[in-house]
Amino acid sequence: MMKILVVDDDPNILELVNIHLSQAGYTVMKALNGFEALKLVEEDFPDLAVVDVMMPGMDGFTLTKKLRTEADIPVLLLTAKGELEDKEKGFLAGSDDYVVKPFEPKELLFRIHAILRRYDKAVDLFIQAGPMNINRQSYEVSVGKKVLLLPLKEFELLSVLASKPNYVFTREILIERVWGYDYEGDEQTLNVHIKRLRDKLEKLTAEVIISTVRGVGYKLEVSSS
Repeated sequence: MMKILVVDDDPNILELVNIHLSQAGYTVMKALNGFEALKLVEEDFPDLAVVDVMMPGMDGFTLTKKLRTEADIPVLLLTAKGELEDKEKGFLAGSDDYVVKPFEPKELLFRIHAILRRYDKAVDLFIQAGPMNINRQSYEVSVGKKVLLLPLKEFELLSVLASKPNYVFTREILIERVWGYDYEGDEQTLNVHIKRLRDKLEKLTAEVIISTVRGVGYKLEVSSS
């Protein structure tokens, strides 16, 4: 699962970003300043960092430069200013993109996803959920010697659900992750794909099922035989 380091001296912004990233299926590492962030990086390596520019002690530009030069971690800057000078300083420090406060959570998620794709980190190539293996290179789903080939959208949907077994993904997040942020269709498309996946998984294994969490979304449950 992708790990995102979020660094902001405002606890409210920190928690807001944490909630939206967690709902999107990311694992979140939180730090209130640059020094905390660097200590966290020594203990666990994130796939991307979301860094506030205006922080006491060590500003976002300095932290970005350290994260890029010392650990080569992609960085998205959060800034309260939209001035050209700040953008220039951010890019010169090594940031990959920036979002201006106040921001829409969807825009933040879209930009994070875009950076991860650029670094080929947006998805794990191999996912395992119980006895089920998903190979994102060959687009095969297998249990033992049984192999299942799925249409692309069904495969992407199963991959998202399997990336975090027993985690409840909201309907909105599933639609955004599989069909994109600009999808204009209705939720019936998701319902149809879930039904088809359930039918196919039933024939593949009894240990992996897709459960409905009423009023919220879906989760992939793994049980031992």
